[in-house]
This record gives sequence, C-alpha cells and structure tokens, in this order.
Amino acid sequence: MTKHFWKTAGAALMCASMLAGCSNTPASNNNSSTGGSSSAPAGDTVKIGLNFELTGNVADYGTKEINGAKIAVQQFNAREDKPFTVETVEFDDKGEPAESVAAITKLIDQDGVVGVVGPATSASSIATYEFASSKQVPVMSPSATQVDAMLKGDGSAYEYAWRVCFEDSYQGKGMADYAIETLGAKKAVVLNEVSDYGAGLANAFSEEFAAKGGEVVDRVEYQAGDKDFASFITKIKDKDFDVMYIGGYYNEAAQIVKAAKAAGIDKTIIGGDGLDSADFVQQIGNDYANNIFYTTAYTAIDPSEELQKFIDDYKAAYGEEPSMFAALAYDATNLLLDSLEASGATGAELNEAIKKANFEGITGSFTFDEATHTPEKSVLVVELVDGVQSNVQEVAAE
Repeated sequence: MTKHFWKTAGAALMCASMLAGCSNTPASNNNSSTGGSSSAPAGDTVKIGLNFELTGNVADYGTKEINGAKIAVQQFNAREDKPFTVETVEFDDKGEPAESVAAITKLIDQDGVVGVVGPATSASSIATYEFASSKQVPVMSPSATQVDAMLKGDGSAYEYAWRVCFEDSYQGKGMADYAIETLGAKKAVVLNEVSDYGAGLANAFSEEFAAKGGEVVDRVEYQAGDKDFASFITKIKDKDFDVMYIGGYYNEAAQIVKAAKAAGIDKTIIGGDGLDSADFVQQIGNDYANNIFYTTAYTAIDPSEELQKFIDDYKAAYGEEPSMFAALAYDATNLLLDSLEASGATGAELNEAIKKANFEGITGSFTFDEATHTPEKSVLVVELVDGVQSNVQEVAAE
C-alpha cells in the first residue's frame, strides 16, 4: 500500500486519499498511487493507532507509553507550521498477544490508521508484525526488547516492523560489563522469568559475566505472576555472591527484593529495564530502594532542553514524572510523525523514510540496522538511591 498526501485543486481527489480532511470515512487499504509532494496539505487529518497494555499485569508500562505517545501528538498538533493534524485511535490489548492481534486488525482495517505505536511488551508487539507488514502499515515498537523480535523464522526482518529500543542481549551484556568493571562483582546469582524476555536477559548476562571472569553460582527461573520467593531466598541466603541479577518485570522483581531484604540479604540488586517502573519503587518502598542498579534507555538526570520540555509537558498533563517507557513511546511516535512529514506518503514510501531516518530523540540519536530494524544506541545504567534514579553511566556492550 502506497498512498500519498497530494496537494491538488480538486477537493474530490483530496477526499479520496487515506488521510482525507473532507471525510470521516475509514481509509482503504487497497494499493494505490496518486503521486505526491513532500508534505501533506494543511488541514488534512492523519490517524495513527496507539496499541498498549492499559489493563493487566503490565499496565504500568502500557499506561506510561500511551501517555508519552500522546505528548508527542499534542506537541505536533500545537505547531503552527504543522502540515497535517494527527488523530489517535487507542486500543487496550490487556497485555495479551491475542488481543494485540485483534487490535492491529481493527486499527488498520476499520480505523484506517497509517501507522501504529505499541505495544510495550515483546510478545504482544511481535503478534502484530505479520499482519501490519501484509497491509504495508508501519508498526513502531517502543520497548519490544526481546532478542530477534523483529525477525521472521527465515532470519529476515518483518518489513514494516521497527523498534526504538535496544534488545535484551545488548542490555544483558551491558549490565554484566557494568557489574564486573564498575561494581567489582565476581560472583552472581540469577533469577529470571520463564519467558523470552526473562531468558534473553539472563542468558546474555550470564554468558557475558562468565566471559569477563565472573561466576554465576546459582540460577533459578520463576513464572509470571509468582508471589512467593521465600524458597529461593532461603536457598541463596548462605551462598557467596556479590550481586543478584533479576531478569523480569516489576511486579515479581518487587517481591524478590522485598523477600531478600526481609531475610537480611544485603547484596547489590541488578537487573534489566523491567525494573524501570514507579510501581517497582512504590511496592518495595523507598527504604528498600537502595543499592539497586538496572539498565534503561532513559534518565531525567541532567536533561537537555528538548528532554526538559517533554518532562514539563508530561508532568503538566499527568501529574507525575515520565518513565523510560513514556520516553521511548514519545520517541517512537515522533519518529513515525517525522517520517510521515518527510515522506508526504503512507505505505511503502513512509516505510522507506523510517528505514533511512537519522533520528535524534530523548532516548538517544540513532539510525537503524537495516538487517534487524533495531537502532544502534548505548545502554544506560542507573542506581536507585532512596527510590530516585542517580549516578547514571553510559555503557557500550562489546
């Protein structure tokens, strides 16, 4: 599907386009080409889909991401020189891949969106890629960090799927390097969720930690939704280790930290970006939120002018500080909008603009690796001090 924003004298032709400003009729997904210019005529309306986990076990991620995406749209629509107006169509996939498939189908076939941002989690994101690619509608994934998430079974990338985050293998290796070189750790215990996300983090961390001369003295897996970690804590309590690596999401990670602290284990806690959640800190409490380090793509420490505007606008809209997930969705949305504006087209030409983007965002500047549709960007490691991000360090995994 290739559809152009085309400035013409004929109102009828303008109304027939996917981004029609003359009609509320959902856009067609039929292949077409009407020619085009570099930008959309002022007054047109462009629909983009926001597909996020607004309820369910990982709703904190999805809620933060849809909020970040909306800030990007609000800022774009506030521009006096905007070439078109952006309208959002929202869907709650509840953190379930099947619901995410229903979302992408509705957003494209019924709502006529030109691109989709979300979901937050890898499994729900991957579930959308095949359908979106078959319809030539780009999907921008803010935080689908799973290893090889953008690749089909034959090793080629889903043509219309992109992500603005690093993958789990990269952040796992980055944390291993940080643990060895900065924290001086020599021995680690590893606890990870039984999922592609959890295993991807734990495998990459464990392999890199060993390659750097460290030793993983124990590794245990748990299921999403587990709440009782007493047996694991009892098992590791008397072991000799320096750091505990958690590969999973914030709800279970909070229970692990509380159980460890309650048992008197005063070791350094380290983990992946699943710990980057205000709910994580809220659940463990500020007193326990110390000597904890995790990888992230974003921090508000020493913000740039652009980042400070995002923070101010986000706080004004939602009454809280934005998280990494909000920032990633903000960047993903801006990348989609920048590409729409630059290409003046949807479908294949929009996708080509995304592929060639040299993007500068609040979570980093990057171009895409065309083979993996993944950006080349550094990992940040932050320390929690009384629940507040502190002492950020950029890590480039080898």
